[in-house]
Amino acid sequence: MTAPSWASLDAALARWRDAGRTPRLWWRDDDAVEPTAALERLLGLAGGHSAPLSLAVIPEGATSALAERLAGEAGVAVLAHGWSHRNHAPSSQKKQELGPHRPAAEVLAELGAGLRRIETLFGARALPVLVPPWNRIGSEIVPGLAGLGYRVLSVFGPPRPAGLPVLNATVDIMDWHGTRGCRPAAEIVAELVGQLDAGLSSGTPQPIGLLTHHLVHDEAAWAFLDRLLETTGRQDPAWSSADALLRDGCVPAN
Repeated sequence: MTAPSWASLDAALARWRDAGRTPRLWWRDDDAVEPTAALERLLGLAGGHSAPLSLAVIPEGATSALAERLAGEAGVAVLAHGWSHRNHAPSSQKKQELGPHRPAAEVLAELGAGLRRIETLFGARALPVLVPPWNRIGSEIVPGLAGLGYRVLSVFGPPRPAGLPVLNATVDIMDWHGTRGCRPAAEIVAELVGQLDAGLSSGTPQPIGLLTHHLVHDEAAWAFLDRLLETTGRQDPAWSSADALLRDGCVPAN
């Protein structure tokens, strides 16, 4: 197995410093509903490395216990992760909650209720950002999001025209189609370096978003995260919060 080149990540970050620029890295973790041992480990890593964390919370299952647990976590923002994270697509299609398989009005009603629940439970740490389950949303749903109060859409991959500003995750640490554990660390580091270099050569670099799923992390995933946060922590500032990216106009408008 190829060892990850952490020195290459250091060098990529140094190239940004030498150019007098700062990359915008942000971190999104999906599927929270309640306090768990895995969530405690996640919060411990984020707090220990002073890394702002955007937690995509499933509104239907979100508990007051989760809100109470996050109340003292200054670096944690909460995003709405669909409504129930329930698949409505047939088995012949990729999983999707927010697709064309139900009337758009029904889907939008759930999303409106989801944002209200997130705002009620989590107060000021709730952001008007929609994270579609499985990173998929039907094109017929997007035009109705602004009317519900959503200001930003967050899926996975490079920003694409969506009719709403997008703040995407761009690097997923999990091997969903293989081991369902952590991807090889060398692959993830190479991906990060590639995105950093592409951003440096761009006149308008987009934020680089790390995607994690604390409930399914294996030990390799936790170890990778710890090493990544340690390595990037030498950059000042190392990580941006989602609300800072929104505030600073770093979210592409589509």
